Amino acid sequence: MQNYLIVFFGAGLGGVLRYWGSDFVYKYLPSTFPYGTLGVNILGSFFLGIIMFYLDANQLISQQLRIFLTIGLCGGLTTFSTFSFETINFLKERDYLLAGGNIIFNVLLTLVALFIAYKFSKFLTGV
Repeated sequence: MQNYLIVFFGAGLGGVLRYWGSDFVYKYLPSTFPYGTLGVNILGSFFLGIIMFYLDANQLISQQLRIFLTIGLCGGLTTFSTFSFETINFLKERDYLLAGGNIIFNVLLTLVALFIAYKFSKFLTGV
């Protein structure tokens, strides 16, 4: 039961960060493309990489903190369902360029963010 509460609070915090992050991005970038969703997905992927490849791999965090940060915080922060919804809306509007760009950018840039976190973690550990 304790782990469920840990996930609950982490996901709540992640959701608030997602809302704040998306809102922040849309104050500065046009809403013609879902930059907010893309931004939180990239950030969440980078955070997940640092957590798993550095903090967890070097046993710098407890299992409960790992659960809070990965399943809770990163799970609440990133938003695959919103990415999917926005892509389908582009397809419904027959805006294939934005739909394709949304798919490519979300998949490619989140993988790049995770890879950068992996390399950065290796740098931090001197490996």
